Amino acid sequence: QVQVVESGGGLVQAGDSLRLSCAASGRTASRYAMGWFRQPPGKEREFVSAISRTGGRIYYADSVKGRFTISRDIAKNTVYLQMNGLKPEDTAIYYCAARSPDIIAASTLRYEYAYWGQGTQVTVSS
Repeated sequence: QVQVVESGGGLVQAGDSLRLSCAASGRTASRYAMGWFRQPPGKEREFVSAISRTGGRIYYADSVKGRFTISRDIAKNTVYLQMNGLKPEDTAIYYCAARSPDIIAASTLRYEYAYWGQGTQVTVSS
């Protein structure tokens, strides 16, 4: 069974930065295409960013493009989401997800992810 664990959330002010981390246990994270999603209060879970298994293909939601950066450290088996220029509308629970093993491609679609973390809260005050 694969476990996905996020960390790094917190309470920040508008304009600040945060870095979220995600580790997938069971098999090395480098074997998974990974994605970040978020669920703002009272809203549906939405796509934020995704990275292919090799790191060669990356996607971003338009709302975070230019402010957020996804990356992966194969040696540490960890995927990161660097969030700069945070806005109050970025407030949400952020979830990390992994696709099924050995799928190379990243995806922007929730249903294409097989494993999910418990989420980490990010709150941005104005």
